[in-house]
Amino acid sequence: MLSDPVALIEAYYAAGYTDGLPVVPPTDKSIADTLAAAGLRGEQVLGEIVSRNTVVTAEKAAVNAVMAGCRPEYFPVVVAAIRGLCHPGFAYHGPASSTGGSAMVLIVNGPIAAALGINAGNNAFGQGHRPNATIGRAVRLVMMNVMNTRPGLLDRAVLGNPGKYSFCFAEHEDYLWEPFHVTRGLPADASAVTVYASNSLYQVYNQLAATPEPLLLCLADALANLGSPNLKGFNESLVVLAGEHAQVLRDNGWSRRDTQRFLVEHARLRLADVKRAARLPGEIAPADEDTWRHVFEAPEDILIVCAGGRAGSWSACLPGWGKKWTRSVTIRIEEEPS
Repeated sequence: MLSDPVALIEAYYAAGYTDGLPVVPPTDKSIADTLAAAGLRGEQVLGEIVSRNTVVTAEKAAVNAVMAGCRPEYFPVVVAAIRGLCHPGFAYHGPASSTGGSAMVLIVNGPIAAALGINAGNNAFGQGHRPNATIGRAVRLVMMNVMNTRPGLLDRAVLGNPGKYSFCFAEHEDYLWEPFHVTRGLPADASAVTVYASNSLYQVYNQLAATPEPLLLCLADALANLGSPNLKGFNESLVVLAGEHAQVLRDNGWSRRDTQRFLVEHARLRLADVKRAARLPGEIAPADEDTWRHVFEAPEDILIVCAGGRAGSWSACLPGWGKKWTRSVTIRIEEEPS
């Protein structure tokens, strides 16, 4: 049996258990501590992907959480995220196997975010915070090692994106409106993780807008670009408002619903332009020059959360995977051992 840490790490590479970065070799103690932090027994089933005949047990998830570098106290978030992936409404096989190469975005809400130090502020999508990096990474390792979602096999991404290593952040709940998990039907004092499949990320810049309309026109344009997968899918998209842009909406008294309705109305393209770009078949008719094709069908298709630094005129759009049958899922985090 190998005991040298470097040799162990190399053995995990050789076995194909890594995401390309070194992993933490698990031990019986580290696995037991991780399971205990969520009050789970190893044989307990967290979920299954019926279409793949795959069952995810707590022990398998714990092993991958340790390998990802998670502290034991992070494991309840990982467990909730795995349950979200396995939820029938998420329709895992599509976004996980698509040529589009979706990142599994985890949005954490509630008291657990602050307790674990999950970053919601400056550089919320970036490096430097262990819980953000390792929780998201644990989910990806479970996808690879338990669900067999491996590049070139069940993961058919043409390009992929860096968020496939890890994409986890917390909402900055004091920026604007009620917290996101409250809009999903959970009490404010609950902790939750929302699992969302996104193909890409566009940062949106506007430093001059003092009213919502010009700011939201920029966001609508980013959501409705000709290359977006949503042009045909009518799926969800995620908008993340950072501090200065959130303040514009706050100062002008706009609600989340006002914002969603404006974006639904203005995220659109002329049908003629869509056909010119070969995103829809058919000849261009004269009426197509004045016919609008809307990207979204309902306000609920646009998810809005707040995160990022207070200073700086940036927000972000994260287009959805592109198929209507895949929807984001919000799962309550069980913080107390069961």
